[in-house]
Amino acid sequence: MTCVHPLKTNLPKPAYFTDPFCYEPHPLCLLAAAEVKQELVRMPLTEGKMFGVLVVEESEKLGFLAAYSGLLEGRNDWPYFVPPVFDAQQPDGYFKTKEREISLTSHLSPLSTKTMSQELQLWLFQQYRLLNARGETKDLVEVWQDYYNTPRIRSRYPLPPGGTGDCCAPKLLQYAYLHHLTPVCMAEFWWGESPKSLIRHHAQFYPACRGKCKPVLTWMLQGLDVDPHTDTAENAHQEPTIIYEDEAMAVLNKPAGMLSVPGKTDAPSVASWAQERWPGAMTVHRLDMQTSGLIVVAKTMETYRLLQEQFVNRTVKKRYIAIVEGVPQAEHGIIDLPLSSDPLNRPLQIVDHENGKRAITEYRILSSSPMGRRNIALMALWPHTGRTHQLRMHCAHSEGLGCPIVGDELYGRKADRLYLQAQAISFVHPTTGKRMHLELPYPFEQIFPYQ
Repeated sequence: MTCVHPLKTNLPKPAYFTDPFCYEPHPLCLLAAAEVKQELVRMPLTEGKMFGVLVVEESEKLGFLAAYSGLLEGRNDWPYFVPPVFDAQQPDGYFKTKEREISLTSHLSPLSTKTMSQELQLWLFQQYRLLNARGETKDLVEVWQDYYNTPRIRSRYPLPPGGTGDCCAPKLLQYAYLHHLTPVCMAEFWWGESPKSLIRHHAQFYPACRGKCKPVLTWMLQGLDVDPHTDTAENAHQEPTIIYEDEAMAVLNKPAGMLSVPGKTDAPSVASWAQERWPGAMTVHRLDMQTSGLIVVAKTMETYRLLQEQFVNRTVKKRYIAIVEGVPQAEHGIIDLPLSSDPLNRPLQIVDHENGKRAITEYRILSSSPMGRRNIALMALWPHTGRTHQLRMHCAHSEGLGCPIVGDELYGRKADRLYLQAQAISFVHPTTGKRMHLELPYPFEQIFPYQ
């Protein structure tokens, strides 16, 4: 039974194959996803799940493949969808048979049980024989260790985590290569309720996970002409503006899309810009790349030390403003929601009530207004702690405000920018000892007029 579904359309193909980690769904993928969603409505689903589509070409005719991540309702054999790269769920297969043996003897020797489980997991990884567009094959362990090929990184990531190779994208590409189909474009979307720790919105498109899929897709995409990265190029020409400056320090207004400190690419950052202007200068704190607003730069090590001390002691006061989708129920309140990084999908954060670090945000609704079919609200946000993505998570998560910031492509919906600005900051000047307060004018007048 073929898993290729017809796609009747005159839409042109994209010039490049999708970069699965940074993309806007191509119109062909939107058509394919719409077909899959009609199928999902008819299915007896009780769990939220990531689904994917891969538009393919065969004999100059377009079609599409569909997949789900991992198991769906405990099964991996649903018709309409491509099969797994390797089927470990067969009751009488080697994996399930060995798994039962280990379970039955686990009480006799815990150490031996652990060794046997590790050996079985290694065997399972080696059964995932992953193809790329050149027709080359490597097993999952080879793919993983070739990607993490330095001793320091290899010691940190010796083997893949469980479930690697079972996400949508590897399943789709593997089926296409095995059946000599030409991949055209790809997209993934979430369907159903969000998990409690993560933020997933029903029917919304998402990039592939980096923790499990980055090494795998780096291999499987070889031989395809993949769309070049565009995530930092759009804002590379922008520069910060100086709001305040003296001999010891400066306060800058960072544009949205500019890094605070140098990243993995050569994209400009506030830190590199400041060092060119004031040799030896250092940024005292950071803002997310897509967040605009006030950032403090120290010109000397002594100034840096004194300002850092204030941040550590939480005597620096910051106010952000944001436009969020929806209107929170309470006009004013405190969000106390612990966060930790998602190790398999950095830089995403998750709500972690067991091991997360405490994160506290005060908020107030300044105004609300209709925007198309949705209501939006202008918010003032005061972070009392400084966790990664704290404001974005506290706004978006259902245990917080449940109202993602407009333009938050990680936790909400992508727009022309992230509508979050570090608008005001106050601290003690490291030299004069006087309290300083700096504030930017309101920046979102075009989308949300506010007086």
